[in-house]
Amino acid sequence: MIVYSIPLKNRFRGIDRREGVLIKGDAGWSEWSPFLEYGPDEAKWWWRAAMEAAEFGFPEAVRESIPVNVTVPVISPDAAYALVEQSGCSTAKVKVADPGSTLAQDMDRVEAVRAALGPSGFVRVDANGAWELDEAVHNLRELGRFDLQYAEQPVRATEDLAELRLRLARLLIDIPIAADESIRKAQDPYLVKRLDAADIAVLKVQPLGGVRRCLQIASDLGLPVVVSSAIETSVGLRMGVALAAALPDLDFACGLGTATMLTQDVVADPLVPVDGMLPVRDVEVQQGDWLADAETTARWERRADSIAG
Repeated sequence: MIVYSIPLKNRFRGIDRREGVLIKGDAGWSEWSPFLEYGPDEAKWWWRAAMEAAEFGFPEAVRESIPVNVTVPVISPDAAYALVEQSGCSTAKVKVADPGSTLAQDMDRVEAVRAALGPSGFVRVDANGAWELDEAVHNLRELGRFDLQYAEQPVRATEDLAELRLRLARLLIDIPIAADESIRKAQDPYLVKRLDAADIAVLKVQPLGGVRRCLQIASDLGLPVVVSSAIETSVGLRMGVALAAALPDLDFACGLGTATMLTQDVVADPLVPVDGMLPVRDVEVQQGDWLADAETTARWERRADSIAG
């Protein structure tokens, strides 16, 4: 087990630095990197995913490359435009509803992204469940002018997701809804299906307990799937790539092009998209100055002991 600590290029999800554990098993490298605020009940699923990858490897791939989106954090419109233009991706996911960002600022950022992609590109927004129901209806009506491919987790509760889909339909607002937290953080990930609460399922390998469990969830839900990262190193991204490569159908670009959000990586040849595509291949850890200090290492070792032992 090796603990890493790497700064982010831009503040994202309220953090400036990504930390986690790299694990070498019989089948290769894996990553365990639950966010620091996650307790044992959530972190155990991430551990299960890491152990599966390290000990058993990945299912057979049915494709050799994965289309990905560029992820746009809460940055200025000019910076967002430049990021998308340089990415080579034809799809962009834009973070909105940040505590420090207004709707007007979100709209300026989304408008810049739409301009960078042109009319043929795809724009998604992700609110991480931050809006209230009435607020989500209003904000999506406003953001809809930018021809959104979908809105990811606009509201937190799965019941509200279902109600939001009904309200948008009544108002003739054609914005599909993608469920993320309503699947990976829910006691019952299948409530989304029973309530008809989403058009698209966003699956993340670590939070959901591994590639094989994700494949089962995808099959049971019967929804189109977008595979996303948890802002991992290329070792963690390899786990997401394995899921995307094994899915029978992959209709949307995936959120796996996030290695570029880190200031450095833990492998010699990072999983970075070229022309919006990621290759399906293994990675090998190469030690560098990303190694965590003694205090950080001890903290992660205690977390691992609380889960594994």
